[in-house]
Amino acid sequence: MTNTYIPPKVWVPDNNTSGKWGSINRPVSGARYEQALPVGEHDLQLYSLATPNGQKITIMLEELLALGKDAEYDAYLIDISKGEQFSSGFVKINPNSKIPALVDRSDSQELAVFESASILLHLAEKFDAFLPKEREARTHTFNWLFWLQGSAPYLGGGFGHFYVYAPEKLAYPINRFSMEVKRELDVLDKQLARHQYIAGDKITIADFATWPWYGSLVLGNLYHADKFLQTKTYTNVERWAKELADRPGFVRGRTVNRTQGEIWEKVPERHNAADITNVLKLKP
Repeated sequence: MTNTYIPPKVWVPDNNTSGKWGSINRPVSGARYEQALPVGEHDLQLYSLATPNGQKITIMLEELLALGKDAEYDAYLIDISKGEQFSSGFVKINPNSKIPALVDRSDSQELAVFESASILLHLAEKFDAFLPKEREARTHTFNWLFWLQGSAPYLGGGFGHFYVYAPEKLAYPINRFSMEVKRELDVLDKQLARHQYIAGDKITIADFATWPWYGSLVLGNLYHADKFLQTKTYTNVERWAKELADRPGFVRGRTVNRTQGEIWEKVPERHNAADITNVLKLKP
């Protein structure tokens, strides 16, 4: 193997071979420039992008609004391809510089919430919705919520990176992560063979967390890898994915902070319900 990589004694970043994100990612944290975040009129201020992790939160918020909860929010776009996650304002609310991040101004002191699972839990407890109170059902929900948090990096940072974004297609990492993603799909498929939703017979934040990753994957919307991974063989996941995709909260939530797709799919910023409704009216 003439191209075998031999690690040096001390690692240094090589931005010439690290692809699209080579000039953005660095091995250090912190703000790179001064810029305050915009602030809207609602108590909930979301700073995000319509990646799978970002969609978790906008779907949750739109589902809360559909329930009649007072969950109005402003959603501002953070363009990670331009490094906007490294502004001083964003780093102040999320020192890890990852979307999504939420600021809750409903109390006297602003509360910054980061990490998508933490935001889902915060909203579920704040609005008393989509999180069971009974101990066993609550534990099942947490089990699957944190299963997703542990599994998604294999799908996104692993499979997605090497299958789509890496500057060179390499068999070993693609095969390695394909194997793991298919194993995870099999885990999910067997769970959904026994239950309508992931954690049981009621929709929970575990579904909101998982659908933007594995639901989108089996429907062919994520990485366009459904044929490559033979996702139609996971019939229970497909049934669940299609059912949730048609819910109004999911339809609306997927449009927020989106900059790509058909015009009726894109709501880069959201400040009231009409922002989404007006765009969805354009759907052919």
